[in-house]
This record gives sequence, C-alpha cells and structure tokens, in this order.
Amino acid sequence: MARKIITVSNRLPVSASPGAKGVVLKRNIGGVATGIDSANLGADALWVGWPGVSSSELSPGRTREVSRLAGPGLCPVFLSDTEIGGYYNGFCNSTLWPLFHYFPQFAEYDERFFDAYRKVNEKFAKTVLKVAGKDDTIWVHDYHLMLLPSLLRERLPDAEIGFFLHIPFPSSEVFRMLPGAAEILDGLLGADLVGFHTFDYVRHFAESVRRVKRIENSLGVFNVGSRLVKADMFPMGVDVKKFSSALRLASVKSNIRKNSHLFPANCRVILSIDRLDYTKGIDKRLEAYDLFLRENPDWRGKTVLLLVAVPSRSEVERYKTLRSKIERTVSEINGKWGTMNWEPIKYLYRSFSFQGMVSLYALADVLFITPIRDGMNLIAKEYVASHPEGRGALILSEMAGTSRELGEAFIVNPNDIPATAGALRVALETPPAERRRRMEAMRGRLTRYDLARWAHDFLDKLRATKRIQSAMSSRALSKKVAGEIVGKVGAGKNSIALL
Repeated sequence: MARKIITVSNRLPVSASPGAKGVVLKRNIGGVATGIDSANLGADALWVGWPGVSSSELSPGRTREVSRLAGPGLCPVFLSDTEIGGYYNGFCNSTLWPLFHYFPQFAEYDERFFDAYRKVNEKFAKTVLKVAGKDDTIWVHDYHLMLLPSLLRERLPDAEIGFFLHIPFPSSEVFRMLPGAAEILDGLLGADLVGFHTFDYVRHFAESVRRVKRIENSLGVFNVGSRLVKADMFPMGVDVKKFSSALRLASVKSNIRKNSHLFPANCRVILSIDRLDYTKGIDKRLEAYDLFLRENPDWRGKTVLLLVAVPSRSEVERYKTLRSKIERTVSEINGKWGTMNWEPIKYLYRSFSFQGMVSLYALADVLFITPIRDGMNLIAKEYVASHPEGRGALILSEMAGTSRELGEAFIVNPNDIPATAGALRVALETPPAERRRRMEAMRGRLTRYDLARWAHDFLDKLRATKRIQSAMSSRALSKKVAGEIVGKVGAGKNSIALL
C-alpha cells in the first residue's frame, strides 16, 4: 500500500462559517496553512485541522455538512468555545506566542490554559489515529500542537513523525520560564525529525533539551530512549512561479493600474504590510518614517507609506490598544507633514486576496518589513518573487528569520530608529542597477530553494532519519557502531555542530 502524507496543523486551508442556507466554506489566504497547501504533497495526502468555527455554532447536521463539504482530503477537528478560549486564545496566543517572540512580560501562565492545550492535542491525536496507517508519514506543524508528536508516538511507536515549528524557538533562558517546559520538550521529542527555520532556533532547542531534559546531542542528533531524534534547519520558501505568473493576470494588471492612480505622479510607494501584532514592530516603523520625513524634507510630497494592517485577534484587549495607538500615530504624522495635495501615509485596516497582495507588491517601490521578532516572514520573500524585473527594494529587520537568506536587503535593527530612517533614504536613492543586482540575487536564491524544495527536503530528511532508526533497532549495536550511525545522521547538508 502506498504511503500517504498526513499534514496536521491548527487550521485547515479552508474556513467554515454558518450561513442562512447552510455552511459556507472559503479558502484561507496567507498563514501557515496556505503555505503548506501550496507545497503539493500528493494526491493521496490528508489534512487534519480545525475549520475555524466553534462547534457550538454548528448543529450536529451542520458538523457533518462541514466534513462533507471539506472533501475527502480534509479531516476537520471541531473545538468548543471553551476549548478555543483555553487552548487557542489562552495557552497558544497568551502564553506561547509572546514568550517565544521574546515578550515574556505579556505571557500569561494559567494552569487552565495548559489543561485545555493538553486536551485539544489529545483530540487532534484521536482524529489522526482514525485516518493514519502504520506506513503513513505524519507531519505536525507549529506551536499549537507541540504535545502531539509524543501522543502519536505512544499509539504508533513505529510511525514516521515529523514536526516543524513556524515561529522562533527562544533561547533556553527564555524557554525555561515556561511552566511545563519539560512536557513541551517531551512532546517534541516524540517526533523523528524536528525542523526549524534557522540554525539559531535549532541551537536554542538543543540547549533547552540539554538544560531541561539533561539530554546531550551530537550534530543535532539526540538519543531519546532507544530512538534517534534529529533537529535541523529548513528555511521555508515560497512558490516563486505562482507569484510571477499572477503578474500576468488581467485582474492583477487592472488592480495595479487602478491603485497607481491613487498616488501623486512620480511619487514613490513604500509598502508596509503585516498582521496587526505587537511582534511586527509597526509602531517603531512609523517612528522611523516620521524621522525620515523630518530629516529629509526633499522627500516630502515624493513618497507615500502604504500601511496595511491585517486584522488579527481583534477581540483581545492588547490588540485593540495597539490598533488605537497605530491609528493615532498615523493621524499625527499625516497632520504634521501632510499638505492639501499630499498625504504621507495611506492606512488600510483589512485583508487582501492573493491577487490583491500581488498587486500591492508589484506597485511598491520599497517593501518596509521590520518585525521585532519573526520566525521567518514570508511577505519579504513574496515581494521579491513578485518583482521578476528587479525593480524593487527591500528593507528588512535582522530579527526576521528571512534575513539569514536575504542578505542583499537593506538590513536594519528595528529598535534603532535613526538607522531605520536612514535605510529608507538609502533604499529610495540607491541607483536602479544596484537595486536590480540585489533583487536578482535574492530572487535567484528563492527560486533555487522554493516551497516545494523546502517540503521535499524535510520529508527526505525525515525518511532518512527513520531508516537509520530502523537499522539501529533491527540488530544489537556496539557503542562504536552506534556512534558511527549517529555521526552519519548528523552529518547531513543542513547540519551544524551545536554544542
């Protein structure tokens, strides 16, 4: 029987909502689920995840309708309001998210949150076990499901299980602040392969395992009981061809023409687009733009910051406060520097379709992305992919995982407001040939290691790790031979000496 790949993530690539005439399903735009969905994991692939609607909003008949409409490849996990509150809004986004992004002052530690997290991970495990065969590959994604690998390992001891974290893994000093840190590590070590975007995150994970679990590693390989567990780096890519081909769509061309008329003639467009989140550094970005206008009067009236804030967790008080602060700052800057004929900032609080995003990328002379901390940041890669002619320029935070790959960008420390303001001027005034050289170098790199290559590299390394595990368990090994095997699995092309 052919092996199939079972993807498990918090969200399915579709969202359900109850309507007057039945359940409505729509495709999600952006986020981890959309990225994985584009990786093309095979016709037999299955996907387990939450459809984005509370089970309390659905009658039993509508729950069955969601499962039917989702199709044979999607397996919904239904969560109650209580589970969503404790697991998703609680432990995931009020504890793990701020802590892993180095905002420990925002992290809330509540045992009820962790209890809900355990129960939901158990619920996911039960759904996976209903569809998983003993020869299938199970690929678990992100911080919502860090207990799931070990839960599956208990029921499927010989299964091929991979885990990938899409956000930063913090330093061990920060990670150890988490109550239940050992349990989280036990959960992750249930996988055969644990993947991260950067070597920094791999090192932080290895050091946390050493300090919390007292388990050493050799080149990212851990001996966990009778099993080998490998930790390695796989920087997630984007589908470059998808963005390039979208530029030829009539709707995208029409959007570009229509939107370009919204700006004064010969005005350079600086695009800032993020989810509205305190980790993205939008407030500091506005400070830098304000300073740029103050120090560079010759650019007033000649540039516009198109600030797009995509709604996120809008019911949470901290996010409401952040939105108010940003909107107030936008008004202050426009009031200070604007004229009758020119508005320094155009502010939009909304999301965009895929084609709408590509239109914005193509319109922008500069992409201004300066998160305080970001696991990867695919927007920067999408922007580069949307400029095959190399016309644009990218200002990027060194705190984003993407900065390790896109070294030709104008890299800044987002906390250094004067340097960030200076980077705006440099990016705008860099000669076209130099901008093209930088963009073409970045685009070439993204083309070579695109989304499909990322997925296949991870799955190939997972299978290689599993083969070595099988070889070790099939015969009694001397310490010398075991050491040689550990060295071989650790010496893959992505590996690094960690400790």
